[in-house]
Formats: sequence, structure tokens, C-alpha cells
Amino acid sequence: MRSLRGERLSAEYQKAVYEVISTKLKTKTDRIRGIVSVTKADVSPDLKNAKIYISVLAKNKEEARQTFDAICEHAATIRYELAHMMRMRTVPELHFLWDDTMEYGDKIDRLIKEIHKDEGEQ
Repeated sequence: MRSLRGERLSAEYQKAVYEVISTKLKTKTDRIRGIVSVTKADVSPDLKNAKIYISVLAKNKEEARQTFDAICEHAATIRYELAHMMRMRTVPELHFLWDDTMEYGDKIDRLIKEIHKDEGEQ
């Protein structure tokens, strides 16, 4: 069971990582494309590691993968920016994980629209 402090820190990291990616990182590299979402952050109880779940909705899978790879390659930069934003003594090491929930949701939306379109034609 996670503590209230741990949950609060995870939520703060989720917001802060998204902010760094969408502002600082997008200007630093042109490899960030599509819609990037930080779907979850899970900070360990000892505050030494954080799992950051990233979802990318892009034109195609290759572009989404390139965006995710660019984010992973800039983990040190993101951590550096977090240190200044969060003003904490230690900033956890960031481990980025692929989250395909946006992609899956988009697929479900398209299928539902297709079903409704087919019903309208009958």
C-alpha cells in the first residue's frame, strides 16, 4: 500500500515530466512528434526510482517509436529539469515505459465509429 505522500509525489512527477517533455524537450529536439501523454508515474517508496508511463499518438507506429526513443535518450535532461522544478534533495532515476492505452483507445473509437457508420447505411 502506497502512502499519501508517495501518491502525491507520483502525481507531481507525472505533471512535471509532461511539462518538461512538452516545453523544454520539444524545443531541444525535432524527434518529438505526435501527441505525448504521461499516463502514470510511479515513484518508489525510497524515492530513488520512478517508472514513467508514456503514451504517444502519432501518424504511424514508427513515428511514435522514434518519439518514445527520443524521450528515453533525454532521460538525464528531463531529470535535470525536474531537479530545478521540484526543488527536492534527490530526484529519482527515471525509467520510461511504453503505454499503449491512447493507441488502444483510438482503435476502439475508430471501431465504434465504423459500426455506427455501417448501422446508418442500413
